[in-house]
Order: sequence, then structure tokens, then C-alpha cells
Amino acid sequence: QVQLVESGGGLVQAGGSLRLSCTASEFTYYMGWFRQVPGKGREGVAGTYAGGAGKVYADSVKGRFAVSQDNAKNTVYLQMDRLKPEDTAMYYCAAELNQKFGSWFPLHDYGYNYWGQGTQVTVSS
Repeated sequence: QVQLVESGGGLVQAGGSLRLSCTASEFTYYMGWFRQVPGKGREGVAGTYAGGAGKVYADSVKGRFAVSQDNAKNTVYLQMDRLKPEDTAMYYCAAELNQKFGSWFPLHDYGYNYWGQGTQVTVSS
């Protein structure tokens, strides 16, 4: 059973930056981030596959967010710059062990067996 521990959320003004971290208890082939606001489903934000060799971004965050992975620490990071109020959400780390998705990080939330507890990101206008 893979354990995921997230950190780094908080309150920031629009235009500011935050960095989220997610550490896994073991190496996972896929690691990434989803977000959710009350009343809506989880939205894929960004993720890595092949231990960080490949990266996928949602269109809404391209050019503002950067995902990276440190395999020595089993940690994935989400650097969020130029934050907007619409980025406000609970952010969840997701991971999967085997290569079930091939060379991609799907931005739909089904198929991932391991999830973190979530960290809140609030962007004020």
C-alpha cells in the first residue's frame, strides 16, 4: 500500500506562487496532481510518468504551473506561479505503480489507486 503525504498549500494573493510537495512511501511510475472544488468532480492539473521523464499539463495551467519529480526522494512537486482565484481548490496527489496508462499521465481521476489527503490552496483577488 503506497502512502502519499502532501504539503505546501496555503493562502496567497492573485499573481503569487506556491509549491506543493507529495512524498510517496515508494517509487511510483505515475505521480501527479488533481484539484477539486465543492460540488464538482476532480480535475486533472499536471502529472509525470516514467519516473518524471514525461510530463502532462491541463490547458488551464500550461505556462503557469510546472511539475517535477525527485526519484531519490519519491517526491513530486507542483510549482504554481501567476496564481489566479480560479485556481482555488483542494489539491490532491495521485499515484500509480505499474505502467497501466502507458507513456502518458491521464488527467481523468479514475484508475489511480493511491491518493493523498489533500492540501487546500486559496488564491485571493
